Amino acid sequence: MNQFNTHEVCNQPVVLENYNAWQTDIALMEAVAREGGLWAQDHLSAFGARTGGDLIDSGFAANENPPKLRAFDRYGRRIDEVEFHPAYHELMAAGIEYGMSSFAWRHENRDGAHVARAAVMYLGSQADAGFGCPMSMTYAAIPALRHAPALAEKWLPKLLSAEYDPRSLPMEQKTGCTIGMGMTEKQGGSDLRRNTTRALRREDGSYEIIGHKWFFSAPMCDAHLVLAQTEGGLSCFLVPRFLPDGTRNAVRIQRLKDKLGDWSNASSEVEFQGAFGELVGIEGRGIVTILEMVALTRLDCMIGSVSTNAPSRCAGDSSYQSARGFWQTTGRPAFDAQRAG
Repeated sequence: MNQFNTHEVCNQPVVLENYNAWQTDIALMEAVAREGGLWAQDHLSAFGARTGGDLIDSGFAANENPPKLRAFDRYGRRIDEVEFHPAYHELMAAGIEYGMSSFAWRHENRDGAHVARAAVMYLGSQADAGFGCPMSMTYAAIPALRHAPALAEKWLPKLLSAEYDPRSLPMEQKTGCTIGMGMTEKQGGSDLRRNTTRALRREDGSYEIIGHKWFFSAPMCDAHLVLAQTEGGLSCFLVPRFLPDGTRNAVRIQRLKDKLGDWSNASSEVEFQGAFGELVGIEGRGIVTILEMVALTRLDCMIGSVSTNAPSRCAGDSSYQSARGFWQTTGRPAFDAQRAG
């Protein structure tokens, strides 16, 4: 006997890995079938294999290596970039490929499309909660953008793409785009009526935006829906990261948020120093417009929260096997002890 062998690890479950998060979740499969989304089961099964497989490691790595702000390049030029670990890009690529951001809109003529997409979001959130933020906002932005038909015609093909394109380029040069949201300011918090960021109309119909946001979600998105005050009241604007000529929009990242969790994703504070923006919806009706986006993101908040409990419930493999042969109580497997009463 090795004198340095202090103990043997026992009475512990096996590591939960290499399982299909769709096929092992009976409650999820029954709910999707009941609500008319079972036509997507092959797609969900394929994604479930990823979220119960290789994406688990990606989720751990992305959280262990949080994003870093690169406000300037090595020569002092302002670039406002956020650097992510490769694992985060793996999560984003899979999320976009399987439709966390777009599946419902790509199939919106089919019954149960949003049910199936909710299941996609549920599965993806089990690998990591952080990248669900840009996935959710991109999905949720579509109804709000449709209040500006010209912008919707331009942006929707990129937002509904199944290709992840992390390059910092004007949207016209990209194969796919994501979109974020900026509402909260220091002095108001959730009271958006106290927002002081203002938007000045230009002769060409666009707006110059001056002010700040205290919480600017996923700053590397290709555009954000932003609230700002106009002569007509609080209004909603699409603010892109890049202008069509390739220059960076005047959105300056001040810092990334220190957070208790959700480390894989970047949340930021920004200033608008005369940023270019385009009106979405009716001037003075910004809250009404952006609430169409907010409502769907809050739905995803519930989906994401519930999904964190899914592995402990749906992977009966681990808990069941543990009860049958690993967890000991009163000197015998817990499963046998429970049957015996």
